[in-house]
Amino acid sequence: MSETVTYTVPKIHCGHCAMSIKEEVSEVAGVETVDVDIDTKVVTVHGRKLSDAELRVAIQEAGYEAA
Repeated sequence: MSETVTYTVPKIHCGHCAMSIKEEVSEVAGVETVDVDIDTKVVTVHGRKLSDAELRVAIQEAGYEAA
C-alpha cells in the first residue's frame, strides 16, 4: 500500500536546494517519488513503508531541517 508523507523545509529557496533534497530522499528504502515545491517549501514523498526517521535524516544529509 502506497503512502504519502509531507515535510515543510523552510530553508528551500532555489532549484539547487530542491535537487539536493530530492537526491538524498530518493535513496531511502521504499521511496518511489519525491516532489519539492520551492514556493511553498514543501517536500512530498510517495512510497511504501516509509520511515519518518530515515526521511528526516536524508533531508538533514542534504543540509536542511524538516519542520
